[in-house]
Amino acid sequence: MNDVDQADPREIQTLQMYLNEYGQQIELMTQQLSMIEQQRLEGAAAIETLRAIQENADGDVLLPIGGGAYLRVKVLDAGHVLVNIGADVSVERATADAVEYLEDRITELEALAKKVAGSVEQLQGQATEISRRLEAAYRGARQAQAGQGGSS
Repeated sequence: MNDVDQADPREIQTLQMYLNEYGQQIELMTQQLSMIEQQRLEGAAAIETLRAIQENADGDVLLPIGGGAYLRVKVLDAGHVLVNIGADVSVERATADAVEYLEDRITELEALAKKVAGSVEQLQGQATEISRRLEAAYRGARQAQAGQGGSS
């Protein structure tokens, strides 16, 4: 009985530690999914804006400046766009090329989101299994305690 008394608290502590770690990993990946979705939405909005500018003959657009305020501005060169390609590097591209680049980026983000979501699902399954084992360990510890209390 002494081995059971010493093994159960350690097992419970270890399982609880794993469960906490999985919970933290799930939370981080969920935040990552939110950031990916935000980037995807921004890319889609940029594509929509670029297409609207191409269709707008007079070149006037509303430019959001924050806080719900907009400036009415005239687009000087609707045929070219500066695109951030990463590492704070921007390049000038033809509008059609920029739209294609943004569409490709959205496709990459969707694939990444799918991969991260799969990882979250896998971690949730593992966390569920650890929770089951933890509950079983708690039941075993309570039963061992009750068995000792009854034999005294």
